[in-house]
Amino acid sequence: MAAPDPVTGSPAGAAAEVEPIPALMPTDHGDASLLALLDRLTDLLERSDLSELEVEAGGTGLVLRKPSAIAAAAPVAGGQIAAAASVPVATPRGGTQAPADAPSRPSVKAPLTGIFYASPAPGSAPYVQVGSEIAVGTVIGLIEAMKLFNEIKSDIPGRVARMVAESGTLVKAKQPLIEVDPL
Repeated sequence: MAAPDPVTGSPAGAAAEVEPIPALMPTDHGDASLLALLDRLTDLLERSDLSELEVEAGGTGLVLRKPSAIAAAAPVAGGQIAAAASVPVATPRGGTQAPADAPSRPSVKAPLTGIFYASPAPGSAPYVQVGSEIAVGTVIGLIEAMKLFNEIKSDIPGRVARMVAESGTLVKAKQPLIEVDPL
């Protein structure tokens, strides 16, 4: 008697029916762990009060949205989704944001999403304030992300015209932190 085929399990030489592998089945350990991560993120989103969850790693980005967030963004023209409308972000000290169509000054933007802090410690003087002159590389604040504090440095020189983000508030990546008048 011939030994069974290691792939099909049928005796060698016997005709075996091979089931096609579904296209969505993980093909290696990396695919399986990526799908497991996606499942965990989906569960996290469903159990939270968030309407969307955005993750970036390397050159790859992923945005998960609840159906309610997609329905709210559907009327947006051109098929673009207004992600900023569904996530609370920092507002100026006055409590109202400037109109989106108003011309804006150059600004230093958040390089990552997290909690913005204007000073190195509670009760201490802020890194910069309105009227401060800053150079390229001047520390303007900290962003806490995943229990790590990241120094945020200016990428433009000038005089601070407006503090856009309040200390202790959530800021999203690419959101302006301060506006600068060029020197």
